[in-house]
Amino acid sequence: MRRVEHVMGFPVSLRVDDEDVPERAADAVFAWLREVDARFSPFREDSEVCRLDRGEPLEISADLREVLGLCEEYRAATGGAFDARLPGRGLDPCAVVKGWSVQRAAGLLAAAGARRFCLNAGGDVVTAGGPWRVGVRHPEDAGRLCAVLAVTDAAVATSARYERGDHILDGRTGRPATGLLSLTVVAPTLTEADAAATAAFALGREGVAWAAARPDCEVFAVDADRKVLRSPGLPVA
Repeated sequence: MRRVEHVMGFPVSLRVDDEDVPERAADAVFAWLREVDARFSPFREDSEVCRLDRGEPLEISADLREVLGLCEEYRAATGGAFDARLPGRGLDPCAVVKGWSVQRAAGLLAAAGARRFCLNAGGDVVTAGGPWRVGVRHPEDAGRLCAVLAVTDAAVATSARYERGDHILDGRTGRPATGLLSLTVVAPTLTEADAAATAAFALGREGVAWAAARPDCEVFAVDADRKVLRSPGLPVA
């Protein structure tokens, strides 16, 4: 099974190698991601996130409570470098929502019987089975890779400056985080990999050691001086 759709502002591609997984499993994945975009986008005025940020009376859903709890977990763990409520900006939990929602989508596939699949959401990947080979883009040359990882039942996420410029801010200063060019995290889930990559990038150079110290996380990074840093257990292909 192969499927590609544009959801949540980026392409999402799905590959399922099992022959007995019904097409409706893919339908459920993309329906869920569209639902997440409608409910949690900080760019949709009628989303639950925007309504909460405006102070409208509403009963916060269990899903949003979970997302906000994760945001607070990473804020506390980074001493405020990661923050979904930056000064002068509205509530923006996207750095958690993306990985969390795609990991939930992977759970839908597993529940439908998929045992070997790869779900790629804008370059962040969750896999089942394996090993899968996942390329890490060179931070200054889109046509080159600077590493290839071999992952099995794991997720890979990268935070970098090459697509959207200095869009990740250090919540402690409110200024762009510029200590790194890119940072990739390999973790058991995309919830952890994606949020940890963003949080570590916000921390700057110290974020490499911070992410590598998290349970079951491995790190590949290129700092602003073009120095490559990697944790000892990084699963290089």
